[in-house]
Amino acid sequence: MSEISAGNRVGARAEDGAGDAEYDVAVIGYGPTGVTAANLLGAAGLRVVVLERDAEIFSRARAISTDEEVIRIWQRTGLADRLKRDMLADRPLDFVDARGRAFLSAHPTPRGHGHPPQMFLYQPALEQVLRDGVDRYPNVEVWLRHECLRLRQSADGAGVELTVVGTADDSVRRLRARYVIAADGGSSLTRAQLNVGYEGRTYEDRWVVIDTRILKPWPDHDRLRFRCDPARPAVDCPTPLGHHRWEFPILPGDDERYLTSDDAIHAMVSGYGIGRDQIEILRATVYSHHVRFAARFRVGRVFLAGDAAHAMPPWIGQGMAAGVRDVANLCWKLDAVLRGELPESVLDSYEAERKPHVKEVTRRAVFVGRIITERRLAVTRVRDSVLPHLNRIPGFGGWLQDSNWIPVAHYADGFQARPRTKASGTSRTRASRTTAPGHQIPQPWVTGPDGTRVRLDDVLAGRWLLLHGPLPTAQPAWERCGVPSLTVLPAGSRPAQGAVVDCDGVLRAWMTGHRAATLALRPDAYVYAAAPAGAQLPPPPAGFTPAPRATTPTAGQGVS
Repeated sequence: MSEISAGNRVGARAEDGAGDAEYDVAVIGYGPTGVTAANLLGAAGLRVVVLERDAEIFSRARAISTDEEVIRIWQRTGLADRLKRDMLADRPLDFVDARGRAFLSAHPTPRGHGHPPQMFLYQPALEQVLRDGVDRYPNVEVWLRHECLRLRQSADGAGVELTVVGTADDSVRRLRARYVIAADGGSSLTRAQLNVGYEGRTYEDRWVVIDTRILKPWPDHDRLRFRCDPARPAVDCPTPLGHHRWEFPILPGDDERYLTSDDAIHAMVSGYGIGRDQIEILRATVYSHHVRFAARFRVGRVFLAGDAAHAMPPWIGQGMAAGVRDVANLCWKLDAVLRGELPESVLDSYEAERKPHVKEVTRRAVFVGRIITERRLAVTRVRDSVLPHLNRIPGFGGWLQDSNWIPVAHYADGFQARPRTKASGTSRTRASRTTAPGHQIPQPWVTGPDGTRVRLDDVLAGRWLLLHGPLPTAQPAWERCGVPSLTVLPAGSRPAQGAVVDCDGVLRAWMTGHRAATLALRPDAYVYAAAPAGAQLPPPPAGFTPAPRATTPTAGQGVS
């Protein structure tokens, strides 16, 4: 019998070879992107199979931080609070010169998603919690030590046949899925089979990544430092659960094998006052930085996600986050199509929405990397002396200090309604036009109908919803579709059925700022349509037929 993860079931037809097993979605790859998809699809009640060639969680801690928007996504799976127990929050970061003096300090500020703006993590522990989350769903099967060798999309476009080999016993099986999410990394075999280009560049410098366990803490061991030393730049990063990370470039003339040895590592960190008795070296690995994008994120019924679709340098900690955002965007759309709620054409919006944001994040990561890795002495002298002065300039200094180099996800194109406009085209008409569509609403704490203080998304519950103020305008087109509505009451109001109290005024202020009195929210809390006071919303999307949903028994339950 093939090796399968405990707590998940294998379809009998796939196991005994009696026929082709059939699934709604097959997920290839079980890293952070794939395991997030498995949780989201499992909570939706879809039948899912996950294929992973390795037997265990990858031991090297690759990602080291994430942000509030990603934690908000994991909140949908009921895992946010459990994950945060293993993270470090609210840690400042410094850019320091060759002498260790900070020439720029950044303080991440909240963007309204309801969680700390930046959190440091230990990836193997994070992945374990996410995998434990998948074990809640009997509708999700996880096949470890299984690799997809071939994909074949049916001629009628009805599904995908996957040929799967068990690496433990060389068994070969076939299964069918309506859709496939390929989250199998930067060297994606799926992408290669689809003949999708993966264009971009690989930087010449290779880097040694060193994971250690702290034996004796040192001052400010929990503070992130980008050591911008032109002789040898470095990343000096706290990670939770008693770990610490360093990263050093391999410079011309270096012996790569020696640089990964304990002696070389201790020699490099000793320059920061870290003695041999203060850390235990767990592992040292060499990797290269890439900037790459798949030519297409979708080929028929197969979707590329995470590193299979894009790769970026690690400087602003957004590589893993980008993959999690990918599947958060894609999974609710797959669910809606599979249930007949939306036409399949909505799936084209996945690339239209995700690719521009990923490209902008990557551009900013490259910019920050240039600040850190600059080695020309004349340039670094200017950087070290000028940036502290720029840091004091209102506006520019705030942008630097607030870590606002991570762009807010806003979909200029994609799955959203176009605002209604009047033929007159007067300035008054333009001024009254709402700017909310394509934005994700903030997630403040609210008081629910039962008087309990909760995060907003826990009330929204991942569904289509109309959100409006205390004096709503009737929206018959949406009401005929059975879309429920929720009233946003001002702070100090009494809890009421069908309403939430905006405890801190955050949501009402956001709606006012976007000139929106009524919002039509997608299941991912992005605004599909909006209207100013007294106006009608644009109509629901073509082919929109919401279907009744049966709650999955374990959906929304957390992991203790």
